[in-house]
Amino acid sequence: MLGALSALSVCALLTACAEVEPIAYAGLPSSRLMKPNSEDPGGSTPFIYSSETKWAAYSKAIVDPVSLYQGPDHQFGDMAESDRAELARYMQEKFSATLAKRFTIISKPGPDTLRITLSLTGAAATPLLGELAHADMAGNVYNGVAAARDKEGLMSGWVMYVVEIHDSTKGRLLLAYTTKQYPNALHLGAAFGSLAAARIGIDNGADELVARLL
Repeated sequence: MLGALSALSVCALLTACAEVEPIAYAGLPSSRLMKPNSEDPGGSTPFIYSSETKWAAYSKAIVDPVSLYQGPDHQFGDMAESDRAELARYMQEKFSATLAKRFTIISKPGPDTLRITLSLTGAAATPLLGELAHADMAGNVYNGVAAARDKEGLMSGWVMYVVEIHDSTKGRLLLAYTTKQYPNALHLGAAFGSLAAARIGIDNGADELVARLL
């Protein structure tokens, strides 16, 4: 048991030092407009472009198919193409369903309509040791501190993506941001299944987007 504790303590330190942060992806048109986000000290949404927009004026939305970012600065690491595709499929399904709570989802541009484009730019699966992190004392201590700081849990998965929102008829960019989403560090279910944490990150991101557009 002591050996497991020591190992997890070392892993926690290494994980904290090696967290992958979102970037302004060079291959996306909105990146040149994004600026460091001074209103997000936690760092989960480090770059943003925002115009003065009355979101209440929009009642409909087009949700473009989620794209898998292919630029050389992507952050998928060695994740299998099949897992990337699965996360893009889930993201399309989840964001469409969540946005439908706020907007009428349509397929053609028109008045009072937003066009929402989502680009999945990176992801990490949960390693097998992720379950141990929730069962072990050292892992729980680390995750408790991380949860209090709204940071990633020990050996947890995550997703990164870019949201771009345009007025569907004028083509004007209204909002764009790059973000990293992950489960609460004490979310036990996130440790079971290699893509579970990434899916929960997508769930959180969909809710966050709708909250921005209220």
